[in-house]
Amino acid sequence: MDGLRVDPSDRTLLHEQVAAELRRAIAEGEAGPGERLPPARDLATVLGVNANTVLRALRQLREEGLVEFRRGHGITVSGHAPARSAVVTRVRELVQYARLQGYQPDELIHMIEGLR
Repeated sequence: MDGLRVDPSDRTLLHEQVAAELRRAIAEGEAGPGERLPPARDLATVLGVNANTVLRALRQLREEGLVEFRRGHGITVSGHAPARSAVVTRVRELVQYARLQGYQPDELIHMIEGLR
């Protein structure tokens, strides 16, 4: 998983940058389905961030179905279809955009519910 990087001057939260970098690496085949990812501490060292930041990013990717946490096997790429991941990514972008426009997440939820 070479080429992972974050930009501390970017306004995007560090754990979101880490998640995005890992998403990209998985999408580009740097880690395929069933492959183990490096330990969070190693990723943190490479990225120059706290291990808790990496763990937060990994939990986010687990929620998206991209990775699995397995006791005794570490963190592995799940091999699930990236479609859900793409949707979750777009939702996060929408929430970030809405915040920049002055809307709170609950206001955004009401807008989305109004589209049904």
